[in-house]
Amino acid sequence: MLERIKDTVAFISERIDVKPHIGIILGSGLGELAHEIESEVVIPYDSIPNFPVSTVKGHHGQLIFGKLNGVQVVAMKGRFHYYEGYSMEEVTLPIRVMKLLGIDYLFVSNASGGVNSSFEVGDIMFITDHINLMPNPLIGENIDDHGPRFVDMSEAYDKRLLSVAKRIARHNGINYKTGVYAGVSGPTYETPAEYKYINILGADAVGMSTVPEVIVARHMKLPVFAVSVISDLGVEGKIIEISHKEVIEAVSRVTPKLIDLIKEIVKEV
Repeated sequence: MLERIKDTVAFISERIDVKPHIGIILGSGLGELAHEIESEVVIPYDSIPNFPVSTVKGHHGQLIFGKLNGVQVVAMKGRFHYYEGYSMEEVTLPIRVMKLLGIDYLFVSNASGGVNSSFEVGDIMFITDHINLMPNPLIGENIDDHGPRFVDMSEAYDKRLLSVAKRIARHNGINYKTGVYAGVSGPTYETPAEYKYINILGADAVGMSTVPEVIVARHMKLPVFAVSVISDLGVEGKIIEISHKEVIEAVSRVTPKLIDLIKEIVKEV
């Protein structure tokens, strides 16, 4: 695993001449943020050694290096999911690669189902904590060069970054929620009983990504900011049949606000 990561980093390093400050993972329907980046180098996933290839519609498969609001970033336009058949090592390999390329912060975005009865479709939720209902990506031999065998997760989501996001959102009149995100394997959307179970566990939203990426980021001491767009509701009385197309459409309606928010946070940190 370590050799594959090093090979991938070496390949990318030969094609860039800047050190990215922030890594950004663009989740379902949030790829529009990529258009805001003054791209300097764009590398398709299928040309990168050892990189998986996204198979999900709306995840385009490009690693974009450039400036966002004057800050050097690397953005993943499209992520990888456990339900696509990839191992957790493969799902989280890009996090390790971005860290070794020099990023100091990781920003993560996703679409999720709201299980908090006060949430509505289109709400923006800053993630304050998570519940992992997937296999842990750190199972197996530890990469000692990257982090400890046993990883402290008492602050999975960086409090300083969260404070900055709240202040910027209030200043710009952007309404937001805060809450706990539950990560499940998918690819099925949850049954009503599963939504209820997830809410009883203490989650406010549920999705099929993010948690493995954050665990690996914290293994490598990367501070994380994560935001989730509530694209459907898993609340009793509000549950309706949902499709991936409808998820994308729900996210697209709040994408402009989310882009403005992330651009401002990037500039400040």
